Amino acid sequence: MKACGITWLVFILALAANPVARCEGTADPLGDACKLASAHAGLRVMRVQGASMLPFFDDGAVVVVKSIPVERLYPGMVIVYRNRFGETIAHRLVAAVAGGWRVKGEANGRPDSTLVTARNLIGVVYAVFNAPPATNAALAAVEVVLAAPAR
Repeated sequence: MKACGITWLVFILALAANPVARCEGTADPLGDACKLASAHAGLRVMRVQGASMLPFFDDGAVVVVKSIPVERLYPGMVIVYRNRFGETIAHRLVAAVAGGWRVKGEANGRPDSTLVTARNLIGVVYAVFNAPPATNAALAAVEVVLAAPAR
């Protein structure tokens, strides 16, 4: 049995070490995202909940996130980070400021209150698979990233 090109046993071991999408038997866009993630090290698949990143991506989109060191960030990148409330958020880098990076959702009127630093950065959005919210049961098992109002 295979999951995104990885044998089932290897996939289960990888899932225990790092949460990724459960890709077996899925169709586009999740299947395409899983194929991409399985072909390159340091990638993970997440699904978007929320609309703060419209028109870049919407609720139900599937994103592939790539680990990246904070030193390689630059304004305009869409990144995934963990905010001070423990939520995983996908927003755009606005500017480097003292102590980190200011981020903001495309559709939000103000930036987030949490700065992005090396300690809370998860990665950069490497690919986006926009699609209407899927009813595929496999999508429910995919790690969620919020595109949420600023907090």
